[in-house]
Amino acid sequence: MIRLRFGVEDLSQVRFATSPLWEAVTSLRALTIGSNTGLHAPWLTQVRRHLGDLDDLDLLTTVVRPVGYLPDFLHPIPPRRAPSFDTSLKTLAATDPRLVATELAHLAQHPMAMRGPGRIHRRAVLDDLISDPQSGLARIVAALDSYWRVSIAPYWPRMRALLHADLAHRLQELASGGVRQLLRTLHPAVSFNRDTLSIVKYYDGTADLRQRGLLLIPCVFAWPDVIVRTANPQPAVTYAPRGLGRLWESHPGTHGSPLAGVLGDSRAAILAHLDLPMSTTHLAGQLDLAAPTVNVHLKALSRAGIVTSRRDGHTVFYQRTPLGDQLIAAAAPQ
Repeated sequence: MIRLRFGVEDLSQVRFATSPLWEAVTSLRALTIGSNTGLHAPWLTQVRRHLGDLDDLDLLTTVVRPVGYLPDFLHPIPPRRAPSFDTSLKTLAATDPRLVATELAHLAQHPMAMRGPGRIHRRAVLDDLISDPQSGLARIVAALDSYWRVSIAPYWPRMRALLHADLAHRLQELASGGVRQLLRTLHPAVSFNRDTLSIVKYYDGTADLRQRGLLLIPCVFAWPDVIVRTANPQPAVTYAPRGLGRLWESHPGTHGSPLAGVLGDSRAAILAHLDLPMSTTHLAGQLDLAAPTVNVHLKALSRAGIVTSRRDGHTVFYQRTPLGDQLIAAAAPQ
């Protein structure tokens, strides 16, 4: 659990931004994990067809690991609400090489990020980057530019529309319930009590915001994680936007799936979205459905033994059963 402590000045400096560069970086995690049963399976199916000719993809998957530490220099703080990819990439290219070397050295020693097959090779790649960080940064920037054009740019208009819709919804939350309502509805792993924002993570830590405020960044490829940055100049929390479960719904190949043919589109989408326990409210937000409608579908899925529920205080969380996992796996593209 990581805890971010607010002061009065911090509450007055909560702001939002989107980051196309951050989408590209975090999408590398989805690409590396490569699940054919997750929310981004339709995107993966399309993108993998075009990655064969990319240079330095191995470099990118070395500096962006599927779990654990993500170097902060890959995530320059957006100076305004919606910077372009080219603007963000120029900011990245201007990073102090000494900072690049320091953060890559930390990545090379990180036990969770570096675990798994290929560790010796990844360490050699990182050592090469660290030995000449200015040249290494130029390689990373060039590789991200090529990767963006293949993997994100063709889908960016629909992604941007989803992100902007999320921002509009968050502003409504702020208007109707204040900062408390805004922060408590970001993600199932996020809670807010008194002056502390708590995020469920694999590590423990506490950070005071120290009048730096907090930047909230909706990010398509953050799901199912919440990414937390506490470094200067501004702490940031990256979360999945509302309606994410329907982002790829109209993508070629997703309509008329066998599972949707049996369960219906909405119930199939709900089942696919339960990669982690979620409440009716969170599901409704992710799928952009009315909460009573989601509740009806969840009860039907529960009666069929496809999802299960547990109560935590006043909230009921739903999760797939082993049968639900089998259905999702069987319906995945081969």
